[in-house]
Amino acid sequence: MNTVLTADLVGLDKIINSDPVAITFFIGYMAMFASAVFFLVERGSVDGKWKTSLLVSALITGIAAVHYYYMRDFYLETGQSPTAFRYVDWTLTVPLMCVEFYLLTKPFGAKGGTLFKLILASLVMLITGFIGETSGIENNIMWGILSTLGYLYIVYEVFAGDVAKLAKTSQSPALGKAMFLLKIFITLGWSIYPIGYMVLPGNLLSGAFEVSSIDLFYNLADAINKIGFGLVIYSVAIAESAKHRKVVAA
Repeated sequence: MNTVLTADLVGLDKIINSDPVAITFFIGYMAMFASAVFFLVERGSVDGKWKTSLLVSALITGIAAVHYYYMRDFYLETGQSPTAFRYVDWTLTVPLMCVEFYLLTKPFGAKGGTLFKLILASLVMLITGFIGETSGIENNIMWGILSTLGYLYIVYEVFAGDVAKLAKTSQSPALGKAMFLLKIFITLGWSIYPIGYMVLPGNLLSGAFEVSSIDLFYNLADAINKIGFGLVIYSVAIAESAKHRKVVAA
């Protein structure tokens, strides 16, 4: 009991005394949890075909909240980066974010093959990234290149592949605006992850900045990307539901 109390006090002291990484773990946990509740509650505000999209948004942020709770404790107790916890979180949530792309375009004709390719690319990106981070500096550049190929395929799908083509032919202003925002998340928001990988010892940007600050960038990126993704989906669901109700009322 005393050991647990001491650990809690040490963790609280880190947060109170402005350890920026500890603070972002705490903020990330609370923000993800609040977002999950919001998306679940708001499912009642949209048409049936959009309810699954908001459920997936709630799952993404809810899963992340649970992992951030444990990652926060791990960091406070050890002072080390919770790499394994983080990759478990990404392996669950990033494919779900790819599912969101499919659900977003499904009402406009998206096929299951598109979903399969997006999920496969995300798993390649994450599995090879984890191997690269944990296998030693001798191989991390090679695994990093393989991981980046998975990421670049997702970028291709969003900018020029099936997802982009469906967005163009949808004639939905809400979907067009959403795809514009999601392109920003994919190119700017997600780019933080490969950059963080490349500053590891022995990698292409090794020494560019302190490795100890990687968790700070990852935590902020996770909160912005996952919550932002969900809010974009929510905006489309609300707009399309309102348009459908006007048509029905007319």
